[in-house]
Amino acid sequence: ERWKYSGRRRGGGEIVKHLSWIELRLLKQRETSTIKTRMLQLGNLFTHFHLSSKPSESAEGQSQLHTQTLPEFLQHVRKLTGLRKEDVYCNLRIPDQFQTTKDDINIVILTGHGIFCIDIKPWRGTVSAHNQKWHVQVKEKDQNFTNTCIEQTEDPLKAIMTKMANLCGHLKRSGVSVRQSLFFPRVIFLSPDCELEEELRKRRELVSHSQIDDFLRSFREGYMAWISDAVTPSWLSGHLSYRQMESVREVLMRVGTWDLVRLHCGEQLKGDYQGCQYIALNRQETDTLEFSRVKTLSADSLWALLGHVPQVTVKMYKRGSHGWLGKSLSATTTIPSNTFVIFRISGEEADAKIPANTIHSITLSI
Repeated sequence: ERWKYSGRRRGGGEIVKHLSWIELRLLKQRETSTIKTRMLQLGNLFTHFHLSSKPSESAEGQSQLHTQTLPEFLQHVRKLTGLRKEDVYCNLRIPDQFQTTKDDINIVILTGHGIFCIDIKPWRGTVSAHNQKWHVQVKEKDQNFTNTCIEQTEDPLKAIMTKMANLCGHLKRSGVSVRQSLFFPRVIFLSPDCELEEELRKRRELVSHSQIDDFLRSFREGYMAWISDAVTPSWLSGHLSYRQMESVREVLMRVGTWDLVRLHCGEQLKGDYQGCQYIALNRQETDTLEFSRVKTLSADSLWALLGHVPQVTVKMYKRGSHGWLGKSLSATTTIPSNTFVIFRISGEEADAKIPANTIHSITLSI
């Protein structure tokens, strides 16, 4: 007989495991193979990749090579391309035509040649396409047997093309018309342990680990040509004019990203700040909230002896304003330390309640 277990994993997706207990007992010392199928939500998968600077446990067993996090890769992009900071954008959340769904594009690069929309995948294993789904096959070795794990995901190329079309539509609604032919979708696979099947390797839109540096250097090689294109009428060059590039920059700078919560323990959470009972703010005017808690146990105990709840001071700083001494303070308030901040973590289906005394700061997107 076979034993079946069906459960849920954090972030969505059903896990189904089948194990033959008789076979496992009889062939305990022999190598066996177990196939697991995981239906993952890509947004949640990328959330953990983006926030964590450490490789996963299975990754450590496969390779000692380091896979870059998104912030590290973004620095690598700026270094190899030579592009200015205002021409490289990260985690832009582009609204669709109904202004409801906001899927984020990991990296958007603006050049005279066009607009490159890039999604980053930290996948490990063999990647293959099966109709509308893609499979990522990973082998995990243990002392007594080897597991073959197959992760089934949505087509990432189709996803980036949909988000690219949303960006094109958003620019048009903002008064900037850019031809569809000047948008270029790319999917970059960061891990050196990721291998694309032969048919996928032929796709120009897919960039494997070994091709990353050549792809990024191509921006530097074409930089001077793009400068000349910028001052040439677009109807003549077929590329973006200087005026168009400036208009696109203005729109991209107003596109929101994710809100970021930094905890005192060092962990970072990205998602959407929903609010706090004792804090009233205007998101368009405020970009940072700093939380200062009572640092000494004696002071904390004194508050308790007096019958009061320990307090947390929240400082709110104006958006985009920098003086000689740093950002300008817009308001300060004091709230009970056991107050909850409501925050929807990216990839989660419900709001999280985060105690104010565990928060270091909150950075608000536009």
